[in-house]
Amino acid sequence: VQLQAYGGGLVQAGGSLRLSCAASGRRIFSSNVMGWFRQAPGKEREFVAAIRWGTVLTYYTDAVKGRFTISKDGAKNTVYLQMNSLKPGDTAVYYCAAATGYTRDPREYNNWGQGTQVTVSS
Repeated sequence: VQLQAYGGGLVQAGGSLRLSCAASGRRIFSSNVMGWFRQAPGKEREFVAAIRWGTVLTYYTDAVKGRFTISKDGAKNTVYLQMNSLKPGDTAVYYCAAATGYTRDPREYNNWGQGTQVTVSS
């Protein structure tokens, strides 16, 4: 499956953005976990959120709980990341990827899409 993330941009602190990750090539399997990661300059790629495709189970890193929401549209084969109350510390390139099971380790994810830049100004 090929993944393409989009929807990033420049936003002021406190603002919102919605990222989308469209999958093509095949349907996302119900056993897949779709994850969002981010990578800021000079830092390692870090887990942000994940959703188990065949369920409503979602997972978040503590830094975004209560501000970000991951969701999916099976018909569109797309996963979303709604980001509210954005902070300058959220500035990073955001990526989506797929895994066969839930994990926060980016090494367990495959099919990395091209990232989308999110910049939050203070």
